[in-house]
Amino acid sequence: MLRALRTAALGMTAQQMGVDNTANNLANANTTSFKRQTVVFQDLLYQTVQAPGQGEAEGEARPASLQVGHGAAAIATVRNFEQGGLISTGNPLDLAINGDGFFQVRRPDGSVVYTRDGTFTVSAEGLITTQTGLTLEPDLSIPTEAAEIIVSEDGYVSARIHGEVDLMPLGQLELVRFANPAGLRAIGGNLFEQTSASGEPVLGAPGQDNLGLVRQGFLEAANVDVVQEMVNLITAQRAYEINSKMVSTSEDMLQIANTMKR
Repeated sequence: MLRALRTAALGMTAQQMGVDNTANNLANANTTSFKRQTVVFQDLLYQTVQAPGQGEAEGEARPASLQVGHGAAAIATVRNFEQGGLISTGNPLDLAINGDGFFQVRRPDGSVVYTRDGTFTVSAEGLITTQTGLTLEPDLSIPTEAAEIIVSEDGYVSARIHGEVDLMPLGQLELVRFANPAGLRAIGGNLFEQTSASGEPVLGAPGQDNLGLVRQGFLEAANVDVVQEMVNLITAQRAYEINSKMVSTSEDMLQIANTMKR
């Protein structure tokens, strides 16, 4: 009975983790380029009461073992990098990656982090930055006299200057991809850090080396399926209720055992 009590409590903890993850997915349903997460559960250690092949009588062989489990636990959250829908904004500095890849942005300490959020703007110095002021890597400077910014699908950035016929080339965007993007560490702000699990970044131009194309005037929507998340929430809630019922049942059984008399 005590084992059942502890096992049910662990089950409630695991399901609470699932509910917390679903809440985060739903909270970011309208966050640009957000990638939903799934909690991975695993059963815990088993107590082997009797191993297979051990019988009570000599020469007797049991075909199966007798084991008692000790519940479940959340062991990982897996981020799904499935492509989100593209939303037209009409803003020339809104960029979406149609396919695999990440933008590179540089933090104030010089370190590079990665994002699929292409909501860019221009700083006072004329550099293309994120809305939080992180500079796009490599640097791209927009001249103050630019009347129009053009970004091609393969990442070439150019500007149309007032009174000029020809476009002024400004540079080219570089994207990166990872062998295991699910191994990236989310640090908030739509940013990811490289880890040993993600592998080294592979740089390239958009449209090359299996990298996606850049769509100007679009943003990538979150890939959260609200209906599926609600189904996951109901499933986790029912599992939580069942485990809580098991806690109550175990407590009732302990109470019965405590009140037994000869």
